[in-house]
Amino acid sequence: MDIHNGFLTINNLQINSIRSLTNIYIYCNLSFITMPRAGDHTALFSTDHGFIALNGHVKLKVLDFLRTGPKSFDEIFKHTGKAKSTISVHIKDLKSCDLLEEYTDSCDKRKKIYRLNSQYMACSQEPIVKHYNNILQQIASSIDNEHTFLNLIFHAIRFGFEAHGINHVPILKKIGTDIGENISINFNSTDLDGLLKDIVNFWKIHNMGDMSIIDTDPLIIIVYNCFDCKSSPVVGKTLCSFDEGLLEGIIFGKLGLICNIKETECYGNGYKHCLFVMQDLLNFV
Repeated sequence: MDIHNGFLTINNLQINSIRSLTNIYIYCNLSFITMPRAGDHTALFSTDHGFIALNGHVKLKVLDFLRTGPKSFDEIFKHTGKAKSTISVHIKDLKSCDLLEEYTDSCDKRKKIYRLNSQYMACSQEPIVKHYNNILQQIASSIDNEHTFLNLIFHAIRFGFEAHGINHVPILKKIGTDIGENISINFNSTDLDGLLKDIVNFWKIHNMGDMSIIDTDPLIIIVYNCFDCKSSPVVGKTLCSFDEGLLEGIIFGKLGLICNIKETECYGNGYKHCLFVMQDLLNFV
């Protein structure tokens, strides 16, 4: 372990920490994830070499800008409003951590282009232990009911992260997206309307809840008896980031359609159902 130029290096991996974040959206591998608002948090990014804890508003602003596609140095400089020397230092730091990569503009060899090479996966938060303790107490009395027991195990994992100060929402959504993309080969429909009918049937067959399509423009999905959160306590927030990712992954994997599906109503914030809304539609690939 070594500390040099503000980075903590463990096993040749440079890591630094963050003290203040703004509301930033990082888009990587289909997932639209909201980073925490300003506060004392650490944002964790995944690279091919492991997790990186990122430091600094300017660095995060650069990554946020790159989420829309590759950018030149001059574009980054104009977007941030910082001095070129300052931007150079931040880009060098981000490159050293494999958070972005650099290549030469094919039309102008003098220009450098930068693109994202990382994924926002989690952030620190104030530990919330009461929900975790409640779930642990329920597990002991549910051991004879297989469905309830497995459901509570899933809740224990979710609230266990929170109890230890980790906001797990980004990584659960990413896992859901990965699973959705991989199981999409099992769906037969090649248009969105048909695929949505297949997804409704899939949810029913696998006892994941009673799903209905309320509207298609924009897409609005409602789920009653949600497997993910029906038995969860009311915690004042939505809980089904895994389901968001699963839906996005299936739609992308089958149709090549990149979308942002956001849960707006949930058992977790006091509703008797889960409501998912397609908020963004990027393109077909």
